[in-house]
Amino acid sequence: MSSGRSIVVLVILTIAVAGGYAWGRSDEQAGREDALTETASAKAPELDVYYPGTEPVAKDEMRVVALGTGMPSPRPKQAAACWLVELGNGDKFLFDIGAGCHERLAAQKIPYDLLDKVFFGHLHVDHMGDLPTFWLGGTTMNRLTPLRIWGPSGATPEYGTAHAMKLMEQMYVWDIGTRGGVIDFRGAQLDVTEFPFDGVNEVIFEENGVTIRSIPAVHGLDGAVSFILEWNGLKFAYSSDTIPNKWWIEHTKGADIAIHECFLPSTLLVTKQGFAPLEALNVGTQGHTSPEQFGKVMSMTEPRLAVGYHFFNDFDTQPEVMRRVRKTYDGPLALALDYMVFNVTKDDVSVRMSAVDDEIWPSPAMRKKNAPDTSKAIPFSDFTKSGVVPLPEVVKPIYEEINETYGTDYEPVFK
Repeated sequence: MSSGRSIVVLVILTIAVAGGYAWGRSDEQAGREDALTETASAKAPELDVYYPGTEPVAKDEMRVVALGTGMPSPRPKQAAACWLVELGNGDKFLFDIGAGCHERLAAQKIPYDLLDKVFFGHLHVDHMGDLPTFWLGGTTMNRLTPLRIWGPSGATPEYGTAHAMKLMEQMYVWDIGTRGGVIDFRGAQLDVTEFPFDGVNEVIFEENGVTIRSIPAVHGLDGAVSFILEWNGLKFAYSSDTIPNKWWIEHTKGADIAIHECFLPSTLLVTKQGFAPLEALNVGTQGHTSPEQFGKVMSMTEPRLAVGYHFFNDFDTQPEVMRRVRKTYDGPLALALDYMVFNVTKDDVSVRMSAVDDEIWPSPAMRKKNAPDTSKAIPFSDFTKSGVVPLPEVVKPIYEEINETYGTDYEPVFK
């Protein structure tokens, strides 16, 4: 199938499906036929289903998975901002890791050791809120590799990524203290790279044939950026949050997939979100990109596929967002939902929905675990130890079962 034809099919699918398909996602059935399909320009066929953990990325392919497409406060249907990019060379990258996205990431059935590269567009909670659980929770999910973080500087050091990560480690000192001497804790190490927020098309990552550049964004304060990833002749662009700006327009032209925020129209911010009119205008057009602005930017940059995100994508909002985008853009378009999967090659761009396994367990460790470093264990006080009821008649058989099964000779701490 030619790329032109496949994208045309994709456009028809997303017009009718993007806001309603999630109703049928869990059981891999077609989306519910609701008012959305009646008002769309064409009734959509069923989207194909992607089954995580069953399909390697082809050597010439880029797979992009939407793990958070909603508003600053997550909801069951949509987490806050997070996008996973998987490449045919084996590399995997996370762009933003907003509140609520960790469970969607876990549903992709990827070993945590392979999820070691995270890029922040800025430091709003809806773009980094799930980092603590991914970082420290990941140590219990068999991640043994240090977690690498890239993020922008701020106007002054205290507004930058390095300072934020230092404070995060301090905030979770109790959590860290409980784990260090109990499990193999190598995955708790943070490797933080802060880069200048005002770098224009500046290379911030270059490994294994992959180049990632940052461009300034305009959002909130100085210290917001967007990203461009290039590999194997494919180009991925991700805005994080921004209003239209010259750097995006200049440097993302012709991207194979361009993911850019497309916020709720100001009218819906008033009627659905409860904003005052001036609040809605400020947030919807001066702090974020409205659907009309999004469409104009896509018309100016002409990606193979434009993907709008960062709004509550429902049966009663999606048609209005689509209508407004189409005032200024008539090219290939998808309005994203969580668990959408985009497969990108030089010849084809396709969209599917990911099946969701609600009973997910972590993948095994990819290398041998070390015994816990007991020297890092922080002892209880005599007061707390005085309250322990050791129940040896219950605990001793548990230890004996493990020792017999695995040829070990462990004894309980509390006897």
